[in-house]
Amino acid sequence: MDSESLLLSLELASGSGQGLSPDRRASLLTSLTLVKRDYRYDRVLFWGRILGIVADYYIAQGLSADQLAPRKTLYSLNCMEWSLLPPATEEMMTQTSVVKGRFMGDPSHEYEHTEMQKVNDGEKVFDEEVVVQIKEESRLVSIIDQIDKAVAVIPRGALYKTPFGPIHVNRTFEGLSLSEAKKLSSYFHFREPIELKNKTLLEKADMDPSLDFLDSLEYDIPKGSWSMQMERGNTLVVLRSLLWPGLTFFHAPHTKNCGYIYVGTGEKNIDLPFML
Repeated sequence: MDSESLLLSLELASGSGQGLSPDRRASLLTSLTLVKRDYRYDRVLFWGRILGIVADYYIAQGLSADQLAPRKTLYSLNCMEWSLLPPATEEMMTQTSVVKGRFMGDPSHEYEHTEMQKVNDGEKVFDEEVVVQIKEESRLVSIIDQIDKAVAVIPRGALYKTPFGPIHVNRTFEGLSLSEAKKLSSYFHFREPIELKNKTLLEKADMDPSLDFLDSLEYDIPKGSWSMQMERGNTLVVLRSLLWPGLTFFHAPHTKNCGYIYVGTGEKNIDLPFML
């Protein structure tokens, strides 16, 4: 959710029970404005909160003028002091995938993982147990990147693609109509498209290249991984992810108000295909 409309966005997303105390809201409003100025971001999004055992991580993301350019992610434990996180790498994702359970809430905490490695001793090859240290900060980067790629959402028309390639915020976007807002096909993944490249020319024929340049939620696997509900007397659409419980997207039809927030433990619901 955009930091400039933070209070309204938190109010709209509060139907899922995901709120912040008044002092946290005040701290975020002030500190995110300073983050935007100091780091010279085009936009700053309040991404959400990952719940830890000792403390919670508050996450924000800085976007450049090209909205699909790699985002800079920051975290805070008190909503005032923000620290920049390194970008996610394949090695980091592989290394942290073995860690399960809740976050501690301490970035310097190290998880211990025992793995078997083959060791050559002359002609003999034998397995040896090696203890690998994995920092919680690396796991935090990995989980945020996974959630962004899987369930970050934006309504159709909120962004537009210029003929030269960069993607910008659509200043003329006035919200989806009520009938459009009730369709899952009106919402896109807020990341680089993956499935779009596999579509045939016939499927692309009805698409507007300046608006339909992202993957639609309609084709997400497993089918049924999104829960859509109308709230406040059909004046608010709320999408909740069942794959990553805690991710809530909201949009008020006929207005620009839209955004998503994640408040959860950072654990994926891997049992979802068996629950549908």
